[in-house]
Amino acid sequence: MYGAILGDMIGAPYEFDRGKKVKEFPLFGRRSGYTDDSVMTIAVADALMAVRESGAEEDPDAVREALVAAMRDWGHRYPDAGYGGRFYGWLRAENPQPYNSWGNGSAMRVSPAGWLYPTLEKTRAMARLTADVTHNHPEGIRGAEAAAGAIFLARTGHTKEEIRDYAVREIGYDLSRTCDEIRPGYHHVESCQQTVPEALTAFLEGNDFEDVIRTAVSLGGDCDTLTCIAGGIAEAFYGVPEELKAECRARVEPDMLEVLDRFDRVRIPRV
Repeated sequence: MYGAILGDMIGAPYEFDRGKKVKEFPLFGRRSGYTDDSVMTIAVADALMAVRESGAEEDPDAVREALVAAMRDWGHRYPDAGYGGRFYGWLRAENPQPYNSWGNGSAMRVSPAGWLYPTLEKTRAMARLTADVTHNHPEGIRGAEAAAGAIFLARTGHTKEEIRDYAVREIGYDLSRTCDEIRPGYHHVESCQQTVPEALTAFLEGNDFEDVIRTAVSLGGDCDTLTCIAGGIAEAFYGVPEELKAECRARVEPDMLEVLDRFDRVRIPRV
């Protein structure tokens, strides 16, 4: 999860096309803090660990209930994290229901699902559930499966070409454009279908964890979310440098650290 949270923090100052679309920029500054991307990533991890501990992991309804409870709990703890309007309404609703969203929120929060399960099939099934409680549009679900599946493949020793092949053949994304081709006309957009392929491309072109982060930010657009997704995959492939992990820990809250530490104890290690 560190990769996703770092991507969120580092990308946040340049969201809404505020960056210069270059890879040379300070990794951290005054405005480099967590947003809703990190809060909901923590919430998903908390929920998935809870259903595992309760023995209810094989019950889709129990998983959905745990996800809704955790996401609303963390959303109420941090109500000013920058949620989209429809999601904020879902957080406040008396009886929250999925609202057929194809927004990139389903992919930004899904990284914990990529680390907890022994097979790609199980990873994709759990990713679908994490999306389904809000982003139950096919594109919202597809985005979550793409991101979580890429993390699973990256942490289990698959090559970048195999990860690309998964995204193209299994998910159906077009990854034919390079970052140099994407960058000039790319703008702030919050759909899965116009965020997850770009995040995957940034990961595929990056040379190490930090380079993936810089490449993702350089694309612009909704780059806290785009870089959150790319960073989650990059962590699974490269690991996270200790100095960046320490910077992440220094910028989150104590209750978030507690979840991060529990997650590190139960997640399946990288191959």
